[in-house]
Amino acid sequence: MKPFTCAVVGATGMVGKMLVQILEERKLPVSQLHLFASPQDAGQVMRFNGREITIEELTPASFDRGIDTALFAVSNALSRTYAPLAVKKGCTVVDNSSAWRLDPAVPLVVPEVNRGDIATHRGIIANPNCCAAPTVVALKPLHDAFGVKRVVISTYQSVSGAGVDGWQDLTDTLSGAVPKHFPYPIAHNLIPHIDAFEADGYTGEEKKLMAEVRKMLHLPDLAITATTVRVPVYSGHSLSINVTFDKPFALDEVRQLLGTAPGVILADNPAEKLYPMPITAAGNDHVHIGRLRRDDSYENSLNLWVVSDNIRKGAATNAVQIVEEL
Repeated sequence: MKPFTCAVVGATGMVGKMLVQILEERKLPVSQLHLFASPQDAGQVMRFNGREITIEELTPASFDRGIDTALFAVSNALSRTYAPLAVKKGCTVVDNSSAWRLDPAVPLVVPEVNRGDIATHRGIIANPNCCAAPTVVALKPLHDAFGVKRVVISTYQSVSGAGVDGWQDLTDTLSGAVPKHFPYPIAHNLIPHIDAFEADGYTGEEKKLMAEVRKMLHLPDLAITATTVRVPVYSGHSLSINVTFDKPFALDEVRQLLGTAPGVILADNPAEKLYPMPITAAGNDHVHIGRLRRDDSYENSLNLWVVSDNIRKGAATNAVQIVEEL
């Protein structure tokens, strides 16, 4: 890679901090890093490659300095306002919000799955939902071999998916405090409610997951349904996926495909109690897959269990991987 100038927008949030960390971990040749955040966080200092960088307030003039690439980790509203401004100044934006994901003109990318879509970008590339990313990493090699016909997903999403406020709610309600972010205590509880409920009874999170999987797999008519649940785990999202294929499959072939798939760690040995868990996925960039078994209730169907670190592969790492592809 050639050296490039980079910005992280929303640098003080959970994903923003992880973006800075992963840029350093993966040794990208960032010649100059600019950090932008809200007015209340401006003036704080973060370290990158042994240097201290002062965080600046995000303003319309922030990109008037020849920034090559910007990693956005802000709200939909801020992304819709500032990403086009950055593009007009010659910057390529990789955006972590949901503002652009379903825009037909904006590629939605997981490099292990659809890196070729990056070439179609017009300045903005969308980073997917933190459950959609591991879902398509797991499904892509199986779809290529057998053809995915129908998918049923149930998610078990950690509180870090709700940011600092979600993390704090778990800590507080473990000691009996009243929740401030979630509608009910998350400690010792499960909440089948992520994002707002829509008229059909699905939540926004469920709608995003379904639509994004269709888009990244290039299957606009895929039969897919999802239920998303918040669980009292600090980090790591888990998914139970039931998939029906067009063609018959052998379990050994499934294991071979997933065991050699890019970005995947196969952990599937029930006899040895080997299966993915959030605690084993935390802090790494892989999608962990296990509990592979036939669904004998329906023809050509498979159950699998998928776990990944939602702040890393589910957000920051995937965004940096897109920059590497650029």
